[in-house]
Amino acid sequence: MQECAFNQNPIGIFDSGVGGLSIVKEIRKKIPNESIVYFGDTARVPYGTKSKETITRFAKEDIGFLRSHKVKIIVSACFSVSSNALPELREEFDIPIIDMISPGIEALRDKSYRKIGVIGTNATIESGAFEHELKRNFKNIKIYSTPCPLFVPLAEEGWTNGKVPQLIAEKYLSPLIQKGIESLILGCTHYPLLYSVIRKVVGDEIDIIQPGKEVATLIKKSLQDRGQDSENKGSLQIFLSDIPRGFKRIATQFLGQNPGQIRLAKLSN
Repeated sequence: MQECAFNQNPIGIFDSGVGGLSIVKEIRKKIPNESIVYFGDTARVPYGTKSKETITRFAKEDIGFLRSHKVKIIVSACFSVSSNALPELREEFDIPIIDMISPGIEALRDKSYRKIGVIGTNATIESGAFEHELKRNFKNIKIYSTPCPLFVPLAEEGWTNGKVPQLIAEKYLSPLIQKGIESLILGCTHYPLLYSVIRKVVGDEIDIIQPGKEVATLIKKSLQDRGQDSENKGSLQIFLSDIPRGFKRIATQFLGQNPGQIRLAKLSN
């Protein structure tokens, strides 16, 4: 009976801000029976400009908050955390933690690309996490990475189409295109909102990989393997460390629907 009750416990998802709601959207679409507790550390966003040590400390506090809600699995929706802090987090916490690097690798598993581009925040790119995992999993490939920090404010402001985002995308992506990349990994939860302008710039021949779309598949398999999948109708609770002005408008862009009630959370240090 206790095990059955545990199966109904929620999935915990954390991010440095609102971008992780794009992951929530994919999970709710693919495994609607699962309840979700989402925590966005909006008081301390962005993580992508912080040191590895600070990112790790923040992530531990975020996970501590989610564990207080008795979550059964955790998703580190923040690519900066996934690329900088996963070994330390998995060593400290006895709960499955799904990262954002693995889904991108799995999406390329049945491909035969030799030139792969990766874009993300400064912290994600500088960590070399994608490059390390790609080289570990695939032989004879070349990886070209570049940070695209302006994509985040563009997504949050809703500037996802038009001349301004296109000019910025061309500036960031032209060097990768010139290298002849066959695939492009979107290494940030904000970037899918700019998918149409990125597609316009790179053209139809380059395969765009969105790790967020693969996360739900990994979660579903992980829960099923341990017999922890839920049979109930899923719910969503959203907590933030600060509620920014205009948050509901921004959240609606990422979630694809009105986020409903937003609760203020206090982290215990």
